[in-house]
Amino acid sequence: MTAARAAASGRWHVALEHPADFATFRIAARTLTAHGISSRDVDWSVGAPDGGLFGAPRSVDELPPPPAERIPRAPRAFVDLAERLVCHRDIERFHLAHRLLERFAGEPRLLEIASDPDVAAARTMAKNVDRCAHKMKAFVRFRETTDADGTPRYVAWFEPEHHTLDRTAPFFVRRFPGMRWSILTPTRSAHWDGEALTLAEGASREVAPDGDVNEELWRTYFGAIFNPARLKVNAMRSEMPKRYWKNMPEGEMIAPLIRSATERTDGMVAAPTRAPVRSTRLAREQEREEAEIAALTDNITSLEDLRRAASRCQLCPLHAPATQTVHGEGDPNAPLMFVGEQPGDQEDLAGLPFVGPAGQLFDRALEAAGIDRSRVFVTNAVKHFKFEPRGKRRIHKTPGASEVYACKVWLDAERALVRPALTVALGATAARALSGGPVRTGDVRGKLMNWADGARGFVTVHPSYLLRLTDPDAKQAKLEEFIADLSRVRELTPL
Repeated sequence: MTAARAAASGRWHVALEHPADFATFRIAARTLTAHGISSRDVDWSVGAPDGGLFGAPRSVDELPPPPAERIPRAPRAFVDLAERLVCHRDIERFHLAHRLLERFAGEPRLLEIASDPDVAAARTMAKNVDRCAHKMKAFVRFRETTDADGTPRYVAWFEPEHHTLDRTAPFFVRRFPGMRWSILTPTRSAHWDGEALTLAEGASREVAPDGDVNEELWRTYFGAIFNPARLKVNAMRSEMPKRYWKNMPEGEMIAPLIRSATERTDGMVAAPTRAPVRSTRLAREQEREEAEIAALTDNITSLEDLRRAASRCQLCPLHAPATQTVHGEGDPNAPLMFVGEQPGDQEDLAGLPFVGPAGQLFDRALEAAGIDRSRVFVTNAVKHFKFEPRGKRRIHKTPGASEVYACKVWLDAERALVRPALTVALGATAARALSGGPVRTGDVRGKLMNWADGARGFVTVHPSYLLRLTDPDAKQAKLEEFIADLSRVRELTPL
């Protein structure tokens, strides 16, 4: 019986060694796909399957090795994505990864379609796994115990949201190479003896120690660094979710410190002022920030170099929730550059500027003004999408001054490479980025001006402003004014 006929007569099963078993998944998915077995006919589980109503499914181990020419090909980026994806807790993660592998035969550039539902779901799940791994690195707390030979061993209990221990354990090997330690989770455990890392099945909370002599020192330290005047409860709970508090020695202090924050802040305000103490902390922070920027921007000689560098940017918090960095697009020698505020929801998914509703309105206005978009360069002051989640929707949120400032290095680099004769700010955020300070759009709209670096500039409204207008007559009038601004820009620029 051929593999295809076998698949038609029943289901297939892949037995994984543990919940994030990428090695087994990779071999099995390639074998199944090479034999033409659809992902719809495959069950993935940790260990052997139950018999079920229609009997036990066939094991992938029964299939012969496929011919080399039939083994599916996938880009390296997919391997990286799948390694993270299979660590997610969603029970459909292996089906999704298998389905993506199948699709590469007919869609070799599938991963470039950011709006594809499978690609978008996989990237979101992978990003959730990355965030979970970050939480593990930040919130694991070791307690000191002793091995049978009398050597100290440090043991931590952690309950990750996803199956991230296998990906994260090597970090702790590099961080604590000289001590014996174990990290226990409900589904997996990691043990380091100073020479070898061993990964095994999970454990129960009862086998982990409750505390040690060092925890009082840790609580004292946490209480000393807590600053009630800078407390932002929602931001803190976002970065340190409440579910992790119970396994952290300082966790029992957080709620009382929050409750007392207002009273302590009032006391700080009422206290007599003191002369400022000279400190080099701010200078060191500025030097560190300048070093990070230099490391990212060193040796940038082309827009492609710039895109690669900006894709690694972590100069502000917006990189974490965004899907990707959205770079500028257009003629690299354009005499005219348009700068918007930030990517929107559709731009964040597609990785391209001005492709959503505001971008479509912008294209129509450019055409009406006689400007060929292929001859200009279009970008944004901020390269990551800042949003506020509301149910399943992501609602635009205006970038703050610190985020505009952090992204200015990329906007400056784009302008230095393209060298436009005129740079047009679409809205107040773009004008702020180019001028170096707050700008009232109504005061300078439609006027030729100079930006902070001396380059020629022009300010008009952002097309999203027109979309927010509800009165049809007012919208049409404002659109005509916007087209008139663009016509003025065309007259000022040698297109």
